[in-house]
Amino acid sequence: MAKRSAHVVLGSEQLPGTTRTLLTADQGGLVKRTVLPGGLRIITEQMPTVRSAAIGIWVNVGSRDEVASQTGSAHYLEHLLFKGTKTRTALDISSSIDEVGGEMNAFTSKEATCFYTRVLDTHVPTAIDVLVDMITSATITSPDVDQERSVVLEEISMRDDDPSDIVHEHFARAMFGDAPLGRSILGTSQNIESLSRRSIHSFYRKYYTPDRLVISIAGNIDHATVVKLIRKAFARGGVSLEGDATPFVPTKSRVKISHAGGFHKFAKVTEQANVVIGVPGLDRADERRYQLTVLNAAMGGGMSSRLFQEVREKRGLVYSVYSFAQQFADTGVVGIYAGCQPKRLEAVRDVIADVISDVAAHGITQQELDRAKGQVSGGMVLGLEDTSSRMSRIARNEMNNGYVPSVSEILERVANVTLEEVQTLAHHLWTQNTQTVVVGPE
Repeated sequence: MAKRSAHVVLGSEQLPGTTRTLLTADQGGLVKRTVLPGGLRIITEQMPTVRSAAIGIWVNVGSRDEVASQTGSAHYLEHLLFKGTKTRTALDISSSIDEVGGEMNAFTSKEATCFYTRVLDTHVPTAIDVLVDMITSATITSPDVDQERSVVLEEISMRDDDPSDIVHEHFARAMFGDAPLGRSILGTSQNIESLSRRSIHSFYRKYYTPDRLVISIAGNIDHATVVKLIRKAFARGGVSLEGDATPFVPTKSRVKISHAGGFHKFAKVTEQANVVIGVPGLDRADERRYQLTVLNAAMGGGMSSRLFQEVREKRGLVYSVYSFAQQFADTGVVGIYAGCQPKRLEAVRDVIADVISDVAAHGITQQELDRAKGQVSGGMVLGLEDTSSRMSRIARNEMNNGYVPSVSEILERVANVTLEEVQTLAHHLWTQNTQTVVVGPE
C-alpha cells in the first residue's frame, strides 16, 4: 500500500498566540507564521531584495462546501465583497489600490477563495486595510446582490460559449456525479437567479470567520509589523481576534468517484470537437504526488511530452493537447484534453489510447524521466521569481498541509523520483477504466 502523509494536523506550534519561524533565510526565504487568538493564521515570507509585496487573504471555503441549493454561492460572494463595506464604496475599494499603482483581484476554487493584491512595499498598510475591510465588513446589500447577479450570469454565459471550458465541467460531473466536486464553481443560471440576499449573507457569516482565514504576505515586509497592522485592521472591522479557537481543519470524508468509466457526448455547434479522457487520481496528501507531477509532465506537460509529440508533432491532428492532474483534500483525477476538427476525433482518441496503453504497460523512458524532472524543477523555481507566486505557495502549503517545505526539499523530492516509481504509478492510474467526455457538433 502506498505511503500517505497526514492531512493538516495542529501541533502546539499552531495553537493560538504562537509565532514560529518555519524557514530561515538560508533555506531560500525567511518564512514565519503567527496564529492569533481566534484561529487566524498569518504567514509571511520576507524578500528584502524587492520593493513590492503580494498580500492574499485565503478563506477555507469553496464550491464543494455548498449544498445543492447554494450552488454558486462562494463565487457569487467573492464578487459581492468588492461592492462595498460599512466605510468604503465599490469605487473607494478599487481606487484605494489603483491610486498607489497596485493590482487587486480574487478567485474561487472548489476548496478555497482568495482575495489578493500586489503593491509597493510602502503601501502595504493600505492594502491590508482594504482587504481586511472587505473580508470583515462587507455590506452585501440587496441592490448590490441584484446588480451583481447580472454580472455572474454574464460570466456563466461566457463560460458556456467556450467549449474547452464546458468539456471540463462535464468531465467533473461525469466523474463525481451530483456531488459538490461535480458541480460548477460558477453555478447554473437557474441557481444564480434563485439565490437571495439572505442566503448569500448567511453563507458569508458562516464561513468568513477568523479560524478559516490564512493571511499570506510575501515581499519586502517585516513579520511583526504585518501582524500589528492586521490586528488593527480587524479591530476596525469590529471582529474580535480573542478567544481560544484553533485554526479550522477540513474533515472531508473520502469522495467516491461516481462512475468507473464511460462515454458521454454533448452536442454543441462548434468548429472543434473537445475531448477529455480521465481516471481517478491521487489526493493532495498522497506521498506519490511527486511521482504524479513527473508523470504528468512526461505525458503531456510540454512540447517534448509524449502526447504533444505523438498527437501534434508527428501527426498534426491537433493544435492543443495536454495532460492534467487535479488533487483535492480527499480525492483527485488525472486526465488528458485535446481539441481537434470533428472529423479527426476518432483518430485523436486512438492515438491517445495508444499512448495511455503504452505508458501504463511500460512506463516512460529514462530520457523522458530526466526531461520531466528538469521541466518540473525549472518551472517551479522560475515560477517563484515574483512575490505573488511566493505568497500563493506559502498560503497553499499552510492551508493544505499545515507545513511549508523549502524549495530545496521539493527539488530533492522531485530529483529522487525513480523510473520504477513512475511506471508503478502509471500502471495503477491508467489501467483503470477511462471516463471520456466529448463536446462538439453532432
